[in-house]
Parts: sequence; structure tokens; C-alpha cells
Amino acid sequence: MCVLLAALGGFLLDLMLGDPGWMPHPVVFMGRCITALEKRLRRLFPQTPAGERWAGRVLAAALPLGTLVVTGGCLWLCGQIHPVLAFALSTLWCWQALAAKGLASESKNVYQALTCGTLVQARQAVGRIVGRDTGSLTEAGVTRAAVETVAENFSDGVVAPMVYMLLGGAPLALCYKAVNTMDSMVGYKNERYLHFGRGAAKLDDVANYLPARLAALVLVGTAVLLGEDGKTAFRIWRGDRRNHASPNSAQTEAAMAGGLGVRLAGPASYFGKPVEKPWIGEELGEAQPRDILRANRLMLGGSALCLLLLSGVRIAIMLTFGRELGWT
Repeated sequence: MCVLLAALGGFLLDLMLGDPGWMPHPVVFMGRCITALEKRLRRLFPQTPAGERWAGRVLAAALPLGTLVVTGGCLWLCGQIHPVLAFALSTLWCWQALAAKGLASESKNVYQALTCGTLVQARQAVGRIVGRDTGSLTEAGVTRAAVETVAENFSDGVVAPMVYMLLGGAPLALCYKAVNTMDSMVGYKNERYLHFGRGAAKLDDVANYLPARLAALVLVGTAVLLGEDGKTAFRIWRGDRRNHASPNSAQTEAAMAGGLGVRLAGPASYFGKPVEKPWIGEELGEAQPRDILRANRLMLGGSALCLLLLSGVRIAIMLTFGRELGWT
């Protein structure tokens, strides 16, 4: 029950406070560890494709396992001092593992730049939350990029941490964040990381496989509950959920595209190189700035629905096994 209460407390704190800039964040520490480990591992292993792959595999194993051991150990030590201290730390880490408020705030900045500022300001705002080149994006391109980010990060910034949080508490949620952070830093198919980042990218694909599909179905259900087009959300998800090089990213993008009735994805530029990506919901309309707010509404509603569903599953499992073991 403590895990469930910590997850609920973390969710509410995230909705109310987001990610305060003054508060040290585990992901920042993870990023520093990744940078330091990369430098050391590149020196230890041969500078060949095979050597880089082995170095990347060591990183992909060491950071998540290290995160799990350190966070689990800290909670155990706090529990030895007082259970309330352990619960408070667990709630704090559950809060920091979630990113719903921050995602909504950053995407809303893009909306405000589009409606009250200039296209240059909107490109700068969306450049804070996407990996593609933004310097030549049109208004529609900026809007699509913002909506796609809300959809994709609903999975890896909200649903996936919730899944692991309710499976194994804050330590497992932060273990997932370590995997996701590695992918965001080294999981690129460019000259530097093509081999070194392969292990991290594959691990991230595995870690997000089930959460991404759950997130997509939650978006479909949320679209129905909030009066958006749930039927089209399901249809586009069924038809276009594989329209991405990643096995997971198009899952939520397809559900979001159908729910809002707008097309997403399409050609883009990364690191100065054009990439021909297929459209998601190609026959749907062009995204408008207000669709960013609609996407946030679906994302926040879906976050609450997902927590409710996962909590119900955890309670049902606890009750079932509790009866079998004579706890209830």
C-alpha cells in the first residue's frame, strides 16, 4: 500500500508543482554519470565497431542496475531510521519520475509563441522539446512537432514511469528513467553513437514496448471520455501505429492524431539531414495551434486515467495474493 500511496502523492505533486528548477533532479545526475562513463568506456574498449558496441552494452547494464541498487539502498537505510522518512523519499522520487506538468507547460509555451509571438519564437520554444531541426519549420510544422512531443512523451514521461513505479516502487521507476535518459543521450544513429548507443537504444525499445501500447489505448479511451474522436483514434492507431522507425513512438502519435483529427509526422530534418518519414493520419486535417492545448488535455486526462487503471490492477493483485497467503 505504501507504494500505491507514494505513486499517488508523486502524481499529485507533479501536477501541482511540475519540476522546480531549484530542486536537484536524479536525471541530471544520471546524465553526468552517462557522460563520465562514456569517456571512460571509450578508453577501455577498442575503437572499433565491435569494441564500441561492447562499451555501450556495459553502459546500458551499469547505469540502470546502479540506479536500482543505489535508490533501493537509500530507501532501505531511510526505513531503518524511520518508515516515514522512507515513504517521504519514495514519494519525492515518484514525483521526479513523472513529467506531465513539465510537458504541458513546455508545449503551452509553444502555443503562446504561435498565438501571441512570432514564428521565430515558436521555433525556439519547440526546439527546447524536440530533437529535429526547427530553423525552417512552418507554423504547421511547429504545431505538429509540439503535438507529437506531447503524444510521445505521454508514454515515456508519464505512463512508462507509472507502470514501473506501481510494479516496483520508486527504485524501478528511476531505473526506467536511467534507461530512457541513456537513449536520449546516446541512442542516435549518427557517426558517434551508431555502435556505442545501440545497446541503450535496444534496451529503451524493450522497456517501452508494453507501456507505449498501454499509453496508446489509454489515449483512445481518454478521447472517448473527453468528447474527442475516440473511434478515429482507434482506427488511426490500428492502421498507422507502425509508421515510425522506432517500434514504440508511433503508438501514441497515431492515437493522438486520430483523437485530434490531425495528421502528424511526415518529412523532417535531423542534424541537417532530411529524413523521409511516413505520415500518421495522412488523410486527416492540418494541425492548428489550438490542437496543442487539446493534446495537453488528452495527455493530462490520460495520465489520471492510467494511474486509476494501474492502481486498480495493483489493488486487485494485492487482494488476490493477500487472500491466498492469509493476509486478508
